[in-house]
Amino acid sequence: MPDRPSPLIGWRLLALLYDLFPALALWFVVAAAFTLAHGDAVRGGTLGLLEFAALWLVAGLYATWSWHRGGQTIGMRPWRLHLVAADGGRPGWRALWLRYALGGVSLLAGGLGFWWAWLDRDRLTWHDRLSRTRLLRGRASPAA
Repeated sequence: MPDRPSPLIGWRLLALLYDLFPALALWFVVAAAFTLAHGDAVRGGTLGLLEFAALWLVAGLYATWSWHRGGQTIGMRPWRLHLVAADGGRPGWRALWLRYALGGVSLLAGGLGFWWAWLDRDRLTWHDRLSRTRLLRGRASPAA
């Protein structure tokens, strides 16, 4: 495990706020494609669920690809946050998608998984622990 502690919750939330902007841009593209293809029929039913799944998927592609490529998303860069595996290496795709899914569940549950970091001895969120990844703050590690 890396010797640097995980960042405080405030850094994580600032990164999430910054990452909201590229995610919104991607969501607009997806929503425009659905609207062009189906018009106003997207508002509910199966087609609405399909659009929601596409929005979730495109945000996941943004996050996991960014983490895999360089250990950070656009929102993590200004705060010098880096994602690594629990052993300090590069996380695999499975761990990245698990982290993304669990982070989303945590947000839907009122952010409980994030707030948990205040109680955790290593300042890890639920999605850090369960995906065996760590968010570090500071200079990039050689593995990232």
